[in-house]
Amino acid sequence: MISVCKTENNYLRELTLDTLEKGAWIQLSNPTNEELERVCSLCGVPHDFMMSALDDEERSRLEFDDNSLLVVANTPLQLSDNNFDTRPLGIIITIDYFITVCREQCDVFQAFGSEKASSFDTAKKTRFLFQVLYRIADLYLRRMKEINKLSDRIERALRQSMKNKMLFQLFELERSLVYFTTALKDNGIVLKKLLRMRKNPIYQHLLCVFEEDEDILEDAIVENEQAGEMVDMHRDVLTGMMDAFASVISNNLNIVMRNLTVITIILAIPTMVASFWGMNVPVPWADNMFGFCFIIVIALLLTVGASFITG
Repeated sequence: MISVCKTENNYLRELTLDTLEKGAWIQLSNPTNEELERVCSLCGVPHDFMMSALDDEERSRLEFDDNSLLVVANTPLQLSDNNFDTRPLGIIITIDYFITVCREQCDVFQAFGSEKASSFDTAKKTRFLFQVLYRIADLYLRRMKEINKLSDRIERALRQSMKNKMLFQLFELERSLVYFTTALKDNGIVLKKLLRMRKNPIYQHLLCVFEEDEDILEDAIVENEQAGEMVDMHRDVLTGMMDAFASVISNNLNIVMRNLTVITIILAIPTMVASFWGMNVPVPWADNMFGFCFIIVIALLLTVGASFITG
């Protein structure tokens, strides 16, 4: 799917590829090969730049061509209630256009809708790039708040009932945090590269950075580092929580096995007594009318004694 727009007087004006103007923002979400070829032809973008963003395993990176800059940044994605992952977002800057490519609809762009058009300008491509990268870092922080609430809810449920389902949910959250850690580290490398390259004359025709743009980039770096620290902290907490609950489950199992062993020993005593007096040989009280009662009393006394010792 292709969407084309341009900010004009604090308003997002819709365009098409046939009415493409300088300073336009071209959004490609799960595009077809025909759509990719057409955008590449119109904007003069290398085809491999487009394909990089559509590879789910692509890592965050920077790549330059004579007339275009590719920035790949991984964004957080919620797959289910307890399962999060990351997906690459490709941002391509040319002399005339700002292009974004992603495999799925990206939540980052919710902050760049028509109602918020006054806060960004698609024609100021470098500033817009830094704003998008800042929103990506901010989205990680928001996803971490959701994960924190989920882990608290799962912990409360585990305290009441030890179920494998809850442990699997914790495992999914921990795995999601591993993905977040890797993505944030790679995103941080990209942000710092952009900070170093902002005044390099080789890239001035693509990266035109003003003082206020530097502030946005530095804020994005700080936000990304905060997200990374929060992810590391929550991952350590989840790891400790899973280890603690695994120990509790193991201890509960040991208690159950001990109780079963005690019950087995106690039940074995009456059986042994009955077996002794059930042998086909002469036994005490065989001719006594109260012999059965004596045997029952002996079995009970031995059983009570064993219960007292094992208890």
